[in-house]
Amino acid sequence: MSLKDIFNEKTVFSLEVFPPRTAQGEDNLINSLSGIKSIKPDFISITLGAGGSQNNSAIDLASTIQNDLKIPTMAHIPGLYRSKADVTEFLQQLNDHNIKNVLALRGDHIPDQQPVGDFKYASELAEFIKQHGNFDISGACYPQKHPESNNFVDDTLHLKEKIDNGVSHLITQMIFDNQAFYDFRERLQLAGINIPVEVGIMPCTNRNQIKRITELSGIEMPKKFVAIMDRYADNKEAMRDAGIAYAIDQIVDLVSNGVDGIHLYTMNNAENAQRIWDATHTLFEATSNQLQKSL
Repeated sequence: MSLKDIFNEKTVFSLEVFPPRTAQGEDNLINSLSGIKSIKPDFISITLGAGGSQNNSAIDLASTIQNDLKIPTMAHIPGLYRSKADVTEFLQQLNDHNIKNVLALRGDHIPDQQPVGDFKYASELAEFIKQHGNFDISGACYPQKHPESNNFVDDTLHLKEKIDNGVSHLITQMIFDNQAFYDFRERLQLAGINIPVEVGIMPCTNRNQIKRITELSGIEMPKKFVAIMDRYADNKEAMRDAGIAYAIDQIVDLVSNGVDGIHLYTMNNAENAQRIWDATHTLFEATSNQLQKSL
């Protein structure tokens, strides 16, 4: 079944992981994912660095999850530093491993490195992928506006271009303020964009992690979360538990308000993912049952 079709049947729950730098790290990740198969994620996405140096490790990891663990897998494809020939070869490798789901991304700029120039925008990459294989193409979106967009109108127009070029499902950048997503969803409705949108949730469990996120993304943390960080940042266990509890609270609110799905940025921490699933799985099951009855 195509990923885009799953949204018609249930509230989707998916995970994101990244290829570890070492063979031991990859073995540890696979073992941990094997241990949380009780979660039954609808898919797992595999990140890929902007420069493409992780091509082989990403494909190996994606193939193991797809073909050995039998969990549908989505491979990220950043386009800014890739040629058309490189993307064509990567798509063929994915196809050879029975991986049919991809996330088309522009990718981050690498300091002092000139982009290839074949794919300036994710919309161009999505169009190319659509013309070169039978892939289910997903795209990224930014509820609080892409940091390089001039305004929400331009941001929405660029998003619509992605969809017109083949994107059938969206995953948001991580959010920490659910209202930002609800405002974003309303803008999509006004623009006539009605494809499924998964909300990206990341349990922030330490101060350095939070600092990196705000510096890289420009996301403004809500006062509620800032208060948690200020109170517990110097207590490792308390900060971990508070970060997980905050993520759970977000998910409860989002699922109760009819979100299409939740995409959990795990940072390769299977234990945190399991704790979040244990606290929320009945919500997903309940909404999925309601959708099934309405079909």
